Amino acid sequence: MENPAQRSRMMAAVKGKDTQPEFVVRGLCHSLGYRYRLHRRDLPGQPDLVFSSRRKVIFVHGCFWHGHRCPRGNRVPKNNREYWLAKVERNRTRDKRHEHRLHSLGWGVLVLWECELRLPNLKRRIVRFLG
Repeated sequence: MENPAQRSRMMAAVKGKDTQPEFVVRGLCHSLGYRYRLHRRDLPGQPDLVFSSRRKVIFVHGCFWHGHRCPRGNRVPKNNREYWLAKVERNRTRDKRHEHRLHSLGWGVLVLWECELRLPNLKRRIVRFLG
C-alpha cells in the first residue's frame, strides 16, 4: 500500500500531452498523408491534432481521465473516491464545453477514446472524418 507522498508522485508523472495513444493516432494520420499541428493554444481545449486547412480537430482521450463509459473508464479508485468522481465529472463537463465551443466556431470535432484505438475501423473513421 502506498502512502500519500508516493501517490502524489505517481499522479504527477501522468502526462497530459504526448501520450502513447496520441502517438498512435499521430502516426496513423501521418501515414495516411494528413498533416497537422499539435495542441494549438488559440483553440478551445488545445486539441491534440489540428487540421487547420480542413477546420477539423481530433481529441485523443484517456478513458479513465475523461470518464468514458467503457470498463477501463468506469473504474473508480478505492481511496479518495468522492474526489475522483468529482474530478472526472469536471473533466467531462469541460470537454463538452470545449467541443460545443469548437462547433460554434465552425470546427469539426472527432473524439477518439483510448479503448477504441485497437479497433480495425480506426483508419476508416479518421479518413471519413478528415475526407
